[in-house]
Amino acid sequence: MENKSINIYLEANPNPNSLKFVADYMLVEPGQNYDFPDLESAEIAPLAAELFGYDYVQRVFYMSNFITVTKTEDKQWMEIQDELKEHIKTFLESGKPILKESALEEKVVETEMDVKIMGILDEYIKPAVEQDGGAIEYRSFEDGIVKVYLQGACSGCPSATVTLKSGIENLLKSMIPEVKAVEAEEV
Repeated sequence: MENKSINIYLEANPNPNSLKFVADYMLVEPGQNYDFPDLESAEIAPLAAELFGYDYVQRVFYMSNFITVTKTEDKQWMEIQDELKEHIKTFLESGKPILKESALEEKVVETEMDVKIMGILDEYIKPAVEQDGGAIEYRSFEDGIVKVYLQGACSGCPSATVTLKSGIENLLKSMIPEVKAVEAEEV
């Protein structure tokens, strides 16, 4: 991507403290996402680490062709969005990788139930969540409880609990009778 002009546009989502910065090309491999809730977790992500240099950046999330930034409540997007957009654009145009090689590892699926749950999440849930600037990552299934991790704009979103219980849990329970509940894990 070196010396290439990159276009970035902004998209709002249901979380008023998050904003999607959408590039005109894929930033990470399809199906992969990377959530950085703090500077320490961004060790493998040079761009995210730089964005944490702004005192108002609380979280950075990479997926597909977008980066979702979550800000502190004391700042308004109109005050900071252009600064962040320009930083992201300049970084991407430099040709530097947004992830270090050590970040590019595959996630392992263990059981038939894992595959079934992940299939439903991939087909029905992930597209809607991704459109809103976030992601849902399957963690485990044990004793009827599906555990997921909400990332990007979904983390800390006021409507995340409603989405989790009314949407995701109801869908999984109706499609997989063994599912009794869905819970979100924190970082």
